[in-house]
Amino acid sequence: MASLRRFRLDPFLTALVALPVIATLLPARGGVAEALDTATIAAICLLFFLHGAKLAPSQTMAGFARWRFQLLVLGSTFVVFPVLGLLITLAPESVLSPVLATGFLFLCILPSTVQSSIAFTSVARGNVALAVSSASISNVLGVVITPVLAALLIGSQVHITPESILGIIGQLVVPFVAGQLLHRRIGAWLGRHRILVSIVDQGSVLLVVYVAFSTGVTQGLWTVVPPAQLLTVLGVSVILLAVVMSLFAGAGKVFSLPRADRVVLFFCGSKKSQVSGLPMAFLLFPPAQVGIMVLPLMVFHLIQLLVCAVIAKRVGRAYIEPELQPQPA
Repeated sequence: MASLRRFRLDPFLTALVALPVIATLLPARGGVAEALDTATIAAICLLFFLHGAKLAPSQTMAGFARWRFQLLVLGSTFVVFPVLGLLITLAPESVLSPVLATGFLFLCILPSTVQSSIAFTSVARGNVALAVSSASISNVLGVVITPVLAALLIGSQVHITPESILGIIGQLVVPFVAGQLLHRRIGAWLGRHRILVSIVDQGSVLLVVYVAFSTGVTQGLWTVVPPAQLLTVLGVSVILLAVVMSLFAGAGKVFSLPRADRVVLFFCGSKKSQVSGLPMAFLLFPPAQVGIMVLPLMVFHLIQLLVCAVIAKRVGRAYIEPELQPQPA
């Protein structure tokens, strides 16, 4: 019974797994789909506004002051990952279809996560303040870097237009900056009501996942992606995550980072943002391709959450347990 009590299904992860099934059986169509598109934009704007309001501008500036570490994280996110993404695109078509390979490349040029990177860093007893600044800087700069990398590496398959760039800035950067400006007024209140940010964070992700899969299903997603290819996406995602985690764990030791900073590099460097990635996909890719393009992101995101949750708990427990040992008299 004790083991059963310890094994609890996370409602958010359960919903992430269930929503693609629900969207497959009951995809949004017509007026409902249009209303959900509008609600998705509003939810993403609200999410980035709350993240900006919750983060003190002084923390943002302190993060920029650690510029060497920030360059290390940004290099992991926007150099190492894209190189691995390009290697994935070299896979034979018999192994991975070109569209799914491009989806992996899109995944690899996205910024790091914010909420989960900070949460896992905290659980693992890492440098939380540095994680806040690193993840936030990655997302803010990613608004510019990701479209540029998409144009350079993906080319004709993305639609980089002034409207798409303005859409990304309007949905992600402007709300974040507005939140920063209002931090003094509502930052403390948000600190006391963290559940609100959590609900918006998880709710916006779930909404965008449902809309993305609904769009894919109505465009014939599962006729293009057979079960064998879905298993391949799962396998490639596991391998990609294992490679980047090994690389960044080793990099922390090579650069002789303090333990708390190594934790930040490990979690911020190895994770990719579904919150930023899905809105960008809707703005950068044709509607008929969105569902396929984001499928690797969906699978990788779920795997990274499950794996990082286990690792963070073990790393945090390993850090605490020596302190709990009785000291010799």
